[in-house]
Amino acid sequence: MAIATRKKSAASAAGKAPGARAIRSQARREAILEAALNEFSARGFAAARLDDVAKRAGVAKGTIYLHFRDKEALFQEIVRSVMGPFVGTLEGVFAADIPLRTIADQIVELFVREVFETRRKDIIRLIMTEGPRFPKLAEFYYREVLSRVLGGAKARLRRALDRGEISHEALARFPQLIAAPGMLAIIWTGLFDRFEPLDARELLRAHIDILFRERKAA
Repeated sequence: MAIATRKKSAASAAGKAPGARAIRSQARREAILEAALNEFSARGFAAARLDDVAKRAGVAKGTIYLHFRDKEALFQEIVRSVMGPFVGTLEGVFAADIPLRTIADQIVELFVREVFETRRKDIIRLIMTEGPRFPKLAEFYYREVLSRVLGGAKARLRRALDRGEISHEALARFPQLIAAPGMLAIIWTGLFDRFEPLDARELLRAHIDILFRERKAA
């Protein structure tokens, strides 16, 4: 999955077509982000070197500093540009006035198609492995991604509880319960998939079925 950044030139923002120089600068920026994600995924945040990122991107190391202050800022922009659009999509799903079961089914498909089958799962793995050693990265990810997802999920689940769509208050208090199988799928495929492949879509569907069947049996 190519990384598309959200940065626009002043000319573009004013409704004018960007010049050749701006286009080249943007292309280099995107190449750096793509190379950085590859390098972080291969070596981890601590071991990744900007020299190697530059080599992967086909630019001079100094070019990286024209766009990013340091390695941490580079990682943050990867999170912001890659995860941000997905988070925005989830927020829209949570806000939709449709049955909770329909929302749950949509989220399963979104997670598989937009996270599990893309480079986004590599970012999640990086946060899992590097977050404990680099708390600022974990804090940034929480602020940019998790707090928004959890906020939208809690609000929608609270409405579902009030409407009688769910009967367990624990789901409204702990939306992490719904997301847990997705994290399990990412961990499993990274460690054990060559021994026992896991169908992430079916795993999440089974989990959703169990949650709603528990409601019906209550």
